[in-house]
Amino acid sequence: MNIDVHQTVREVTLNIPAATRVFERLGIDYCCGGGKSLEQACGAANLQVQKVVELLCSAEVLAEARQAPATSDWTTALLADLIQHIKSTHHSYTRDEITRLGPLLAKVCRAHGERRSELNDIRSSFESLSQELTTHMMKEEFVLFPYIERLEEAGMAGERAIPAPFGSVENPVAMMQHDHEAAGNLLRGMRSLSDDYNPPEQACASYKTLYAALAEFERDLHQHIHLENNILFPRAIAMEKSSQ
Repeated sequence: MNIDVHQTVREVTLNIPAATRVFERLGIDYCCGGGKSLEQACGAANLQVQKVVELLCSAEVLAEARQAPATSDWTTALLADLIQHIKSTHHSYTRDEITRLGPLLAKVCRAHGERRSELNDIRSSFESLSQELTTHMMKEEFVLFPYIERLEEAGMAGERAIPAPFGSVENPVAMMQHDHEAAGNLLRGMRSLSDDYNPPEQACASYKTLYAALAEFERDLHQHIHLENNILFPRAIAMEKSSQ
């Protein structure tokens, strides 16, 4: 992948959408300062341009990997492998984006919130969604997922699983599915408020980046919920019943 350091920062973000994450992390202004060349922007921020180029290349590779079709058949893979995939791919991404999008939403609201009141409503919904997802993922990682892994290990060893304190696995699964439904409602509300994430005609780069990132966040969460609701949870319930 070749990146021309004489391109403007704005051109780099257009060619590599994932570059906005790198620029935000490094404090490079791709919005109002987007007319500077990448080389000039790095110099102004006291950054080595080659190091920034390497980060941009890595970000693009990771973005392409996320968009590539899944090669594993999760309907037959070990549940422990599916859980690891959910944690490393979707939980990790969700946490990173919550950290990134909170300040970006605040920035766009400060600049445009008075004229575009829907931005403040989107920010409020995203804050609620972030809080719900943060708690939700912790419950999965510390309670539900470890039990499912123990259940699978016991089955493979021909043993009965140790009874869980919450009774059947169906009980925490029902709670997680309720959380998923609440998250889906918040996502639908945000999409409606944003006109399907279509920024205004004269929107700045930060505004456009925000809407593109929220749309990507929604797509990832849909895939995340699909893997749990439609594959992991039904398989865990069936496994528990077969072990009784």
